[in-house]
Amino acid sequence: MVQLGMMLMSTVDTMMLGRVSAQALASGALGAGVSFGLVTLPMGILMALDPLVAQAWGAGDDRGVATHLKRGLVSALGLSILVSLCMIDLRPVLRLLGQQPEVIGPAGRYLQALIPGVPAFLLFVVVRQTLQAMSIVRSAVLAIVISNLLNVVANYGLIFGHFGMPRLEVTGSGLATSISRWSMLLLLVAFEWRRFAALWPARKLADLRLRGYRQLLTLGFPIGVQVSLEMWLFMTVALMMGQLGARELAAHQIALNLAALSFMMPLGIAGAASTRVGNAIGRRDMPGARRAALVCLAVGGGVMTLSALAFALAPSQLARLYTDTADVAALAAVLLPVAALFQVFDGIQVVGAGVLRGAGDTRIPAVIALVGYWFLGLPLAYYVAFGLGRGPQGLWWGLTAGLMSVAVLFLIRIVRTFRRDIAAIVVIED
Repeated sequence: MVQLGMMLMSTVDTMMLGRVSAQALASGALGAGVSFGLVTLPMGILMALDPLVAQAWGAGDDRGVATHLKRGLVSALGLSILVSLCMIDLRPVLRLLGQQPEVIGPAGRYLQALIPGVPAFLLFVVVRQTLQAMSIVRSAVLAIVISNLLNVVANYGLIFGHFGMPRLEVTGSGLATSISRWSMLLLLVAFEWRRFAALWPARKLADLRLRGYRQLLTLGFPIGVQVSLEMWLFMTVALMMGQLGARELAAHQIALNLAALSFMMPLGIAGAASTRVGNAIGRRDMPGARRAALVCLAVGGGVMTLSALAFALAPSQLARLYTDTADVAALAAVLLPVAALFQVFDGIQVVGAGVLRGAGDTRIPAVIALVGYWFLGLPLAYYVAFGLGRGPQGLWWGLTAGLMSVAVLFLIRIVRTFRRDIAAIVVIED
């Protein structure tokens, strides 16, 4: 529900911008894609907290949990500065990448409006991942529900100029997202303040020495690379789509938003997989770890089968939820059946990544992602789209091939890894 709620914020943005114009929709899509591309690597690094906290919690090591939380918070602040600097002005980069002139300016302003929300988002990731690894998820759900309601109101006011607010259109959507991200963070901290205070005494705040942060970075950087390779694949395809035209980019964003919306369910299951596998390994329960891996993989593939059926049976109806522009909706409806084909593989690969992450296995999955997405999926997408002249559909066939190959390789890796006992990660103290 948390993952779905986070995605619904982007969905609301897309739906509302689609009511402004196809150009606004395309600009918001481009800005959102670039912003997620920039924040994915830092977010992935912070996801090292999944195995670190889950295994420490499973072993009953409260001090280890507190140590990992501290390092995550400090790392999030440092990474947010780097991301924000990159987002100040990306218009020259977008021009070099061949994007349509009419969408570059609004997309650049959208990215600038997201900067205030970057620290809040990364800090939220740290707090949320820590709580998730401890099997505490209710507060995150409440924070997301309330923040989604705030996002709807803020979008309606800032995009269209209601409630006495200025009409900012694409820029307003970015500001609404920043406001909602701070709401997510502050609410989650408020809900769980007593738990954190008991876990992490105030005197620990002064202990911020750098020794020991290498463990988080060593484990987290491959996770960041793996997640980024997938995100950058979709971002690169969006940039390729932008070269075909604003209509193609807008249709792509609609289909991609629907696919991403369904993806949130197995992404949440991947978090459960990482938590349950990590907890079991921390308490030295390998049968429990294997059982958790199997159940999560089955559930992840199952929920994506349902979304695949929806994409295949009602593409036009789903596309019209996003836009009144007939030609954009028609093209999106053509792309959705292709998306239906890779749904199950997408679910298996993300849950498989969560299973391996819970076991502390992060380097090989990063290599698998590189091979599947960038050595197979992207070249095939370019060839089919531009070489064979299949256009937008060709790009999506390449995505399908990449996701399918990664899913199969992750399954092979899981089978080989879980045949033996897996040692828990040792906490490196300051």
